[in-house]
Amino acid sequence: MASNKLVEKTNDIVDLQDIQEARAIVSKYARKTPLVKSMFLSNNVVGGDVYLKLEDMQLTGSFKFRGANNKINHLSDEEKARGVITASAGNHAQGVALTSKLLGIDATVVMPDEAPQMKRDATRGYGAEVDIHGATFDDAHQWMYERAEKEGKTIVDPFNDKYVIAGQGTIGLEILDEIWDVDTVIVPVGGGGLISGVAVALKSFNPSIHIVGVQSENVHGMEASIKAGKIVTHHDDFTLADGTDVATPGDITYPIVQNLVDEIVLVSEDEIAEAMKDLLQRTKIVAEGAGALPTAALEAHKIDDKWLKGKKVVGLVSGGNVDLTRVEKVIDQFFVEPDTSKGVVG
Repeated sequence: MASNKLVEKTNDIVDLQDIQEARAIVSKYARKTPLVKSMFLSNNVVGGDVYLKLEDMQLTGSFKFRGANNKINHLSDEEKARGVITASAGNHAQGVALTSKLLGIDATVVMPDEAPQMKRDATRGYGAEVDIHGATFDDAHQWMYERAEKEGKTIVDPFNDKYVIAGQGTIGLEILDEIWDVDTVIVPVGGGGLISGVAVALKSFNPSIHIVGVQSENVHGMEASIKAGKIVTHHDDFTLADGTDVATPGDITYPIVQNLVDEIVLVSEDEIAEAMKDLLQRTKIVAEGAGALPTAALEAHKIDDKWLKGKKVVGLVSGGNVDLTRVEKVIDQFFVEPDTSKGVVG
Protein backbone atom coordinates (compact mmCIF):
# COMPACT_ATOMS: atom_id res chain seq x y z
CA MET A 1 0.00 0.00 0.00
CA ALA A 2 1.46 3.34 -1.03
CA SER A 3 1.77 6.15 1.47
CA ASN A 4 1.35 9.85 0.79
CA LYS A 5 5.15 10.11 0.94
CA LEU A 6 5.50 7.61 -1.91
CA VAL A 7 2.97 9.56 -3.96
CA GLU A 8 4.95 12.74 -3.31
CA LYS A 9 8.13 11.02 -4.55
CA THR A 10 6.59 10.73 -8.00
CA ASN A 11 5.37 14.33 -8.19
CA ASP A 12 8.58 15.57 -9.79
CA ILE A 13 7.93 13.08 -12.62
CA VAL A 14 4.15 13.22 -13.12
CA ASP A 15 1.62 14.64 -10.67
CA LEU A 16 -2.14 14.99 -10.40
CA GLN A 17 -2.06 18.48 -11.92
CA ASP A 18 -0.38 17.07 -15.04
CA ILE A 19 -3.17 14.51 -15.38
CA GLN A 20 -5.91 17.08 -14.83
CA GLU A 21 -4.31 19.28 -17.49
CA ALA A 22 -4.15 16.28 -19.82
CA ARG A 23 -7.84 15.64 -19.24
CA ALA A 24 -8.71 19.17 -20.36
CA ILE A 25 -6.79 18.57 -23.60
CA VAL A 26 -7.63 14.95 -24.36
CA SER A 27 -11.35 15.30 -23.60
CA LYS A 28 -11.66 17.49 -26.71
CA TYR A 29 -10.76 14.48 -28.85
CA ALA A 30 -11.15 11.23 -26.91
CA ARG A 31 -14.19 9.34 -25.68
CA LYS A 32 -15.05 8.88 -22.03
CA THR A 33 -15.27 5.11 -22.20
CA PRO A 34 -17.87 2.96 -20.41
CA LEU A 35 -17.30 1.36 -17.02
CA VAL A 36 -19.60 -1.66 -16.81
CA LYS A 37 -20.21 -4.32 -14.20
CA SER A 38 -19.40 -7.87 -15.28
CA MET A 39 -21.90 -10.26 -13.73
CA PHE A 40 -19.83 -13.22 -14.94
CA LEU A 41 -16.63 -12.12 -13.20
CA SER A 42 -18.44 -10.79 -10.13
CA ASN A 43 -20.53 -13.89 -9.46
CA ASN A 44 -18.51 -16.78 -10.82
CA VAL A 45 -14.89 -15.78 -10.39
CA VAL A 46 -14.34 -13.14 -7.73
CA GLY A 47 -17.20 -12.84 -5.26
CA GLY A 48 -16.97 -9.07 -5.31
CA ASP A 49 -18.22 -6.37 -7.63
CA VAL A 50 -16.06 -6.45 -10.78
CA TYR A 51 -16.28 -3.63 -13.29
CA LEU A 52 -14.54 -3.44 -16.67
CA LYS A 53 -13.21 -0.13 -18.02
CA LEU A 54 -13.72 -0.51 -21.76
CA GLU A 55 -10.82 1.23 -23.47
CA ASP A 56 -11.39 -1.14 -26.40
CA MET A 57 -14.16 1.36 -27.22
CA GLN A 58 -11.75 4.30 -27.29
CA LEU A 59 -10.89 5.96 -30.61
CA THR A 60 -8.43 3.67 -32.46
CA GLY A 61 -9.61 0.81 -30.22
CA SER A 62 -7.11 1.43 -27.44
CA PHE A 63 -6.22 3.65 -24.47
CA LYS A 64 -3.07 4.67 -26.34
CA PHE A 65 -4.91 7.46 -28.13
CA ARG A 66 -5.02 9.41 -24.85
CA GLY A 67 -1.29 9.57 -24.22
CA ALA A 68 -0.35 10.15 -27.84
CA ASN A 69 -2.89 12.95 -28.11
CA ASN A 70 -1.70 14.70 -24.96
CA LYS A 71 1.96 14.47 -25.98
CA ILE A 72 1.48 15.76 -29.51
CA ASN A 73 -0.71 18.62 -28.30
CA HIS A 74 2.17 19.69 -26.03
CA LEU A 75 4.68 19.91 -28.89
CA SER A 76 5.87 23.30 -30.10
CA ASP A 77 5.02 24.45 -33.61
CA GLU A 78 8.63 23.82 -34.61
CA GLU A 79 8.53 20.25 -33.26
CA LYS A 80 5.27 19.57 -35.09
CA ALA A 81 6.66 20.99 -38.32
CA ARG A 82 9.56 18.49 -38.26
CA GLY A 83 7.08 15.61 -38.22
CA VAL A 84 6.76 13.02 -35.47
CA ILE A 85 8.13 9.50 -35.20
CA THR A 86 7.31 6.69 -32.80
CA ALA A 87 7.77 2.96 -32.29
CA SER A 88 4.89 0.66 -31.53
CA ALA A 89 3.52 -2.85 -31.91
CA GLY A 90 0.33 -1.19 -33.08
CA ASN A 91 -1.87 0.62 -30.56
CA HIS A 92 0.33 3.64 -29.83
CA ALA A 93 1.02 3.69 -33.57
CA GLN A 94 -2.65 4.29 -34.26
CA GLY A 95 -2.95 6.90 -31.53
CA VAL A 96 -0.05 8.87 -32.98
CA ALA A 97 -1.32 8.42 -36.54
CA LEU A 98 -4.86 9.60 -35.80
CA THR A 99 -3.77 12.55 -33.66
CA SER A 100 -1.30 13.59 -36.35
CA LYS A 101 -4.02 13.38 -38.97
CA LEU A 102 -6.37 15.51 -36.86
CA LEU A 103 -3.65 18.14 -36.31
CA GLY A 104 -2.17 18.08 -39.82
CA ILE A 105 1.23 16.66 -38.85
CA ASP A 106 3.40 14.16 -40.75
CA ALA A 107 3.80 10.91 -38.80
CA THR A 108 6.18 7.96 -39.13
CA VAL A 109 5.71 4.76 -37.15
CA VAL A 110 8.35 2.06 -36.72
CA MET A 111 6.75 -1.34 -36.14
CA PRO A 112 8.43 -4.72 -35.53
CA ASP A 113 7.98 -7.80 -37.70
CA GLU A 114 5.74 -9.30 -35.00
CA ALA A 115 3.21 -6.43 -35.20
CA PRO A 116 -0.21 -7.81 -36.24
CA GLN A 117 -1.21 -7.08 -39.83
CA MET A 118 -4.48 -5.41 -38.86
CA LYS A 119 -2.57 -2.90 -36.69
CA ARG A 120 -0.19 -2.15 -39.57
CA ASP A 121 -3.12 -1.61 -41.94
CA ALA A 122 -5.03 0.57 -39.48
CA THR A 123 -1.98 2.77 -38.88
CA ARG A 124 -1.52 3.29 -42.61
CA GLY A 125 -5.23 3.98 -42.86
CA TYR A 126 -4.84 6.98 -40.56
CA GLY A 127 -2.21 8.37 -42.93
CA ALA A 128 1.08 7.51 -41.21
CA GLU A 129 4.16 6.07 -42.89
CA VAL A 130 4.79 2.57 -41.51
CA ASP A 131 8.42 1.40 -41.31
CA ILE A 132 8.70 -2.31 -40.46
CA HIS A 133 12.01 -2.83 -38.67
CA GLY A 134 13.37 -5.49 -36.34
CA ALA A 135 12.05 -8.69 -34.83
CA THR A 136 10.73 -7.21 -31.58
CA PHE A 137 9.38 -3.95 -30.21
CA ASP A 138 12.72 -3.18 -28.56
CA ASP A 139 14.44 -3.44 -31.95
CA ALA A 140 11.90 -1.04 -33.45
CA HIS A 141 12.26 1.30 -30.47
CA GLN A 142 16.02 1.56 -30.97
CA TRP A 143 15.59 2.24 -34.71
CA MET A 144 13.09 4.99 -33.86
CA TYR A 145 15.84 6.88 -32.01
CA GLU A 146 18.36 6.33 -34.79
CA ARG A 147 16.00 7.45 -37.54
CA ALA A 148 14.83 10.47 -35.52
CA GLU A 149 18.44 11.63 -35.16
CA LYS A 150 19.17 11.13 -38.87
CA GLU A 151 16.03 12.87 -40.12
CA GLY A 152 15.39 15.43 -37.39
CA LYS A 153 11.96 14.06 -36.52
CA THR A 154 10.29 14.66 -33.16
CA ILE A 155 10.00 11.56 -30.99
CA VAL A 156 6.69 10.59 -29.40
CA ASP A 157 7.78 7.76 -27.11
CA PRO A 158 5.09 5.11 -26.51
CA PHE A 159 5.43 5.05 -22.71
CA ASN A 160 8.57 6.68 -21.32
CA ASP A 161 7.32 10.27 -21.46
CA LYS A 162 5.69 12.56 -18.91
CA TYR A 163 2.91 13.75 -21.21
CA VAL A 164 2.11 10.26 -22.47
CA ILE A 165 1.87 9.01 -18.87
CA ALA A 166 -0.36 11.94 -17.91
CA GLY A 167 -2.65 11.23 -20.85
CA GLN A 168 -3.06 7.61 -19.78
CA GLY A 169 -3.72 8.81 -16.23
CA THR A 170 -6.99 10.37 -17.37
CA ILE A 171 -8.42 6.82 -17.22
CA GLY A 172 -7.84 6.85 -13.47
CA LEU A 173 -9.83 10.07 -13.11
CA GLU A 174 -12.69 8.56 -15.11
CA ILE A 175 -12.75 5.50 -12.83
CA LEU A 176 -13.00 7.77 -9.78
CA ASP A 177 -15.79 9.76 -11.43
CA GLU A 178 -17.97 6.65 -11.31
CA ILE A 179 -16.59 4.60 -8.40
CA TRP A 180 -14.93 7.00 -5.97
CA ASP A 181 -14.58 4.23 -3.37
CA VAL A 182 -12.94 1.67 -5.66
CA ASP A 183 -10.80 -0.83 -3.72
CA THR A 184 -8.69 -2.64 -6.33
CA VAL A 185 -7.69 -1.72 -9.89
CA ILE A 186 -6.05 -4.24 -12.22
CA VAL A 187 -4.02 -2.93 -15.16
CA PRO A 188 -2.08 -4.48 -18.07
CA VAL A 189 1.63 -3.63 -18.04
CA GLY A 190 4.11 -3.32 -20.89
CA GLY A 191 6.53 -0.42 -20.72
CA GLY A 192 4.58 1.00 -17.79
CA GLY A 193 3.03 4.18 -19.18
CA LEU A 194 -0.57 3.11 -18.58
CA ILE A 195 -0.19 1.79 -15.05
CA SER A 196 2.05 4.74 -14.10
CA GLY A 197 -0.56 7.30 -15.09
CA VAL A 198 -3.45 5.38 -13.56
CA ALA A 199 -1.49 4.82 -10.34
CA VAL A 200 -0.66 8.52 -9.94
CA ALA A 201 -4.30 9.50 -10.48
CA LEU A 202 -5.70 6.91 -8.09
CA LYS A 203 -3.08 7.07 -5.35
CA SER A 204 -3.19 10.89 -5.31
CA PHE A 205 -6.87 10.55 -4.37
CA ASN A 206 -6.55 7.55 -2.04
CA PRO A 207 -3.19 5.85 -1.36
CA SER A 208 -4.98 2.76 -0.03
CA ILE A 209 -6.37 1.76 -3.45
CA HIS A 210 -4.70 -1.55 -4.30
CA ILE A 211 -3.16 -1.46 -7.77
CA VAL A 212 -2.21 -4.69 -9.51
CA GLY A 213 -0.21 -4.92 -12.72
CA VAL A 214 -0.47 -7.96 -15.01
CA GLN A 215 2.10 -9.22 -17.49
CA SER A 216 2.68 -12.32 -19.57
CA GLU A 217 5.03 -15.00 -18.31
CA ASN A 218 6.76 -14.78 -21.69
CA VAL A 219 7.53 -11.03 -21.57
CA HIS A 220 7.68 -9.25 -18.21
CA GLY A 221 10.44 -6.69 -18.13
CA MET A 222 8.70 -4.53 -15.52
CA GLU A 223 7.99 -7.39 -13.10
CA ALA A 224 11.58 -8.64 -13.47
CA SER A 225 12.89 -5.11 -12.89
CA ILE A 226 10.83 -4.58 -9.75
CA LYS A 227 12.02 -7.94 -8.44
CA ALA A 228 15.65 -7.09 -9.25
CA GLY A 229 15.45 -3.58 -7.80
CA LYS A 230 16.79 -2.11 -11.03
CA ILE A 231 15.82 -1.93 -14.70
CA VAL A 232 16.46 -5.25 -16.42
CA THR A 233 15.26 -6.94 -19.61
CA HIS A 234 13.01 -9.95 -19.96
CA HIS A 235 11.75 -11.53 -23.20
CA ASP A 236 11.46 -15.32 -23.44
CA ASP A 237 9.04 -15.84 -26.30
CA PHE A 238 6.07 -14.55 -28.31
CA THR A 239 3.02 -13.40 -26.34
CA LEU A 240 -0.63 -13.06 -27.31
CA ALA A 241 -0.50 -9.82 -25.34
CA ASP A 242 1.45 -8.07 -28.11
CA GLY A 243 0.35 -4.68 -26.80
CA THR A 244 2.49 -5.29 -23.71
CA ASP A 245 5.40 -6.96 -25.52
CA VAL A 246 8.04 -4.64 -24.04
CA ALA A 247 11.17 -6.32 -22.73
CA THR A 248 12.70 -3.29 -20.98
CA PRO A 249 10.68 -0.73 -18.98
CA GLY A 250 11.42 2.98 -19.13
CA ASP A 251 13.55 4.94 -16.70
CA ILE A 252 10.62 7.31 -16.18
CA THR A 253 7.93 4.66 -15.69
CA TYR A 254 10.02 2.29 -13.56
CA PRO A 255 10.30 4.49 -10.42
CA ILE A 256 6.58 5.34 -10.56
CA VAL A 257 5.65 1.67 -10.71
CA GLN A 258 8.20 0.84 -8.02
CA ASN A 259 6.66 3.42 -5.67
CA LEU A 260 2.95 3.18 -6.42
CA VAL A 261 2.04 -0.25 -7.80
CA ASP A 262 1.34 -2.78 -5.06
CA GLU A 263 2.03 -5.97 -6.99
CA ILE A 264 2.62 -7.37 -10.47
CA VAL A 265 1.36 -10.86 -11.32
CA LEU A 266 2.15 -13.06 -14.29
CA VAL A 267 -0.20 -15.14 -16.44
CA SER A 268 0.45 -17.84 -19.02
CA GLU A 269 -0.39 -17.73 -22.71
CA ASP A 270 -3.17 -20.29 -22.19
CA GLU A 271 -4.63 -18.14 -19.41
CA ILE A 272 -4.57 -15.09 -21.69
CA ALA A 273 -6.27 -17.01 -24.49
CA GLU A 274 -8.94 -18.37 -22.16
CA ALA A 275 -9.63 -14.87 -20.84
CA MET A 276 -10.01 -13.59 -24.41
CA LYS A 277 -12.50 -16.36 -25.07
CA ASP A 278 -14.49 -15.71 -21.90
CA LEU A 279 -14.63 -11.95 -22.50
CA LEU A 280 -16.04 -12.68 -25.95
CA GLN A 281 -18.41 -15.47 -24.97
CA ARG A 282 -19.60 -14.32 -21.54
CA THR A 283 -19.33 -10.51 -21.64
CA LYS A 284 -19.53 -9.85 -25.42
CA ILE A 285 -16.26 -7.91 -25.36
CA VAL A 286 -13.69 -8.40 -28.12
CA ALA A 287 -10.40 -7.90 -26.30
CA GLU A 288 -6.88 -8.23 -27.62
CA GLY A 289 -4.42 -10.23 -25.55
CA ALA A 290 -3.17 -7.26 -23.57
CA GLY A 291 -6.73 -6.15 -22.85
CA ALA A 292 -7.53 -9.60 -21.47
CA LEU A 293 -4.66 -9.64 -18.94
CA PRO A 294 -6.70 -8.42 -15.92
CA THR A 295 -9.43 -11.00 -16.64
CA ALA A 296 -6.76 -13.69 -16.98
CA ALA A 297 -5.33 -12.76 -13.58
CA LEU A 298 -8.79 -12.96 -12.00
CA GLU A 299 -9.76 -16.26 -13.61
CA ALA A 300 -6.41 -17.85 -12.76
CA HIS A 301 -6.66 -16.66 -9.14
CA LYS A 302 -3.34 -14.81 -9.29
CA ILE A 303 -4.55 -12.07 -6.91
CA ASP A 304 -5.13 -12.69 -3.20
CA ASP A 305 -8.82 -12.94 -2.29
CA LYS A 306 -8.44 -10.26 0.38
CA TRP A 307 -8.21 -7.64 -2.39
CA LEU A 308 -11.26 -9.06 -4.19
CA LYS A 309 -13.87 -10.63 -1.91
CA GLY A 310 -16.55 -8.09 -1.06
CA LYS A 311 -14.52 -5.36 -2.79
CA LYS A 312 -15.14 -2.98 -5.66
CA VAL A 313 -12.74 -4.11 -8.36
CA VAL A 314 -11.97 -2.54 -11.75
CA GLY A 315 -10.19 -4.41 -14.54
CA LEU A 316 -8.92 -2.32 -17.44
CA VAL A 317 -9.66 -3.72 -20.91
CA SER A 318 -6.89 -1.72 -22.53
CA GLY A 319 -7.69 -2.47 -26.18
CA GLY A 320 -9.61 -4.50 -28.71
CA ASN A 321 -7.33 -4.45 -31.75
CA VAL A 322 -6.98 -8.15 -32.45
CA ASP A 323 -6.66 -9.98 -35.77
CA LEU A 324 -9.78 -12.01 -36.54
CA THR A 325 -7.56 -14.97 -37.36
CA ARG A 326 -6.22 -14.84 -33.80
CA VAL A 327 -9.77 -14.70 -32.42
CA GLU A 328 -10.63 -17.74 -34.52
CA LYS A 329 -7.66 -19.69 -33.12
CA VAL A 330 -8.61 -18.78 -29.55
CA ILE A 331 -12.20 -19.90 -30.12
CA ASP A 332 -11.07 -23.17 -31.70
CA GLN A 333 -8.73 -23.83 -28.78
CA PHE A 334 -11.10 -23.16 -25.94
CA PHE A 335 -14.67 -23.15 -27.19
CA VAL A 336 -17.18 -24.96 -25.02
CA GLU A 337 -20.94 -24.66 -24.82
CA PRO A 338 -21.81 -21.99 -22.22
CA ASP A 339 -22.81 -23.35 -18.81
CA THR A 340 -26.22 -21.74 -18.45
CA SER A 341 -26.65 -23.27 -15.00
CA LYS A 342 -24.27 -20.65 -13.65
CA GLY A 343 -26.59 -17.85 -14.57
CA VAL A 344 -26.41 -14.54 -16.35
CA VAL A 345 -24.15 -13.65 -19.22
CA GLY A 346 -22.44 -10.28 -18.88
